[in-house]
Amino acid sequence: MSSEQRQTKVIAVGNQKGGVGKTTNTVHIARALAERGHKTLVWDLDMNSGATKHFGVPLDAFMGTFEVLVGDEEPANVILTGSEEGVSLPENLHLITSRRKLEAIDETLAAKDKFMARSDVLIDPIQQLRGKYDFILLDTAPNATAPTVASYKVADWFVLSAMPDPFAIDGIKDALLDIQAVQRRGNPNLRVLGVVLAAVDERTRLARTLTNYVADAFRLSPDSPESIRFHTIINRSTVIPEAQKLGQTLFEYMPFHKVTDQYRRLAAEVESRTKPTELPMKEVVNG
Repeated sequence: MSSEQRQTKVIAVGNQKGGVGKTTNTVHIARALAERGHKTLVWDLDMNSGATKHFGVPLDAFMGTFEVLVGDEEPANVILTGSEEGVSLPENLHLITSRRKLEAIDETLAAKDKFMARSDVLIDPIQQLRGKYDFILLDTAPNATAPTVASYKVADWFVLSAMPDPFAIDGIKDALLDIQAVQRRGNPNLRVLGVVLAAVDERTRLARTLTNYVADAFRLSPDSPESIRFHTIINRSTVIPEAQKLGQTLFEYMPFHKVTDQYRRLAAEVESRTKPTELPMKEVVNG
């Protein structure tokens, strides 16, 4: 890796409910940031290995998250750069993989050191990576496993992912409570960067309900009509699952599709909001 020091932004992406486009958003935001010239790392912290699969990386072919978290490997030793046999990654984008072995992470950590705080397992690895990337995106699991809990502790920003789903609002509320708890107990600098609304058909009542809730719950201030929902909405499209089945992102599968362009605009918002001089919000009013 280059010795060039970069101002690394660590962004966790999540929701306390599965099936809300969390991994799709993580992968495509990262891919768009890489296209914009940013050196970007995706760290797959989910035992379901969604991000790993999305890049077409063979499961169980490489060491990754499990080995780093239990202390058997340094993160630099397991990062995939695209130069490995059977791995094709876009320029500027690297990956730390996940696999089903991660299901046993909590038990393994407890057996290794019963006094270890599982919320601290990412502190040293992330510290080692700061300065080497412009962006590190943490793809979290939709439950409170050790990697998910630890991601809240080390992230600078949190991106909430939501789809028009009857339970999506509950997932956002639970994630907000977790963020607020972490702000009080170990990471006071963690901030909500924004809420991504994905797989949206804006003609449906459910989509309008979710949009209105997010607009109200994430106001910049009690008197502000503005919320921190990202302006770019990701529309529902069949091209996303088609690309997933091929182990590709939309940037490889359909580079000129309207949803691909939506992710480009979303990444531009992420880039803008993570520039200190362009951040208007210190506190977010949460409903």
